[in-house]
Amino acid sequence: MNAAILFGLGTMIAWGFWIAFGNIASNTMDPETAAFVSYATATVATGVYVLVSDASLAVTNRGLWFAGAAGIAAAIGVVSTFVGVTVGSTSVVSTIGGMYFITAAVIGVIAFGESMTMMKALGIGLALSAIVIINQ
Repeated sequence: MNAAILFGLGTMIAWGFWIAFGNIASNTMDPETAAFVSYATATVATGVYVLVSDASLAVTNRGLWFAGAAGIAAAIGVVSTFVGVTVGSTSVVSTIGGMYFITAAVIGVIAFGESMTMMKALGIGLALSAIVIINQ
């Protein structure tokens, strides 16, 4: 099996468990605190993985800045998700949240000079249509 597909499936399964467990946590304690505990645990687990793997500990200024910015975006996302599942349906919050690829695609086109093809535009349009349908 293609490694990218394997890691993609791992991502899908892990994020599915993350939001399901986060839903339970957010409904049994303050959702912001649950988000903090979730990411604190993720930080420790990731740190252990980095230390036991052959990952390089070298960093660059640009990489450090973007990794930090990604961390801030992740913090906003986890708090939004955990609060969202306490005020609404897990299926709606997770489905709309799972459409993050729309944001990534737009950023890729605007900030990184990727081309906006007809197929990309169609995919984004269909994803936006799915959000409308899901919320009916």
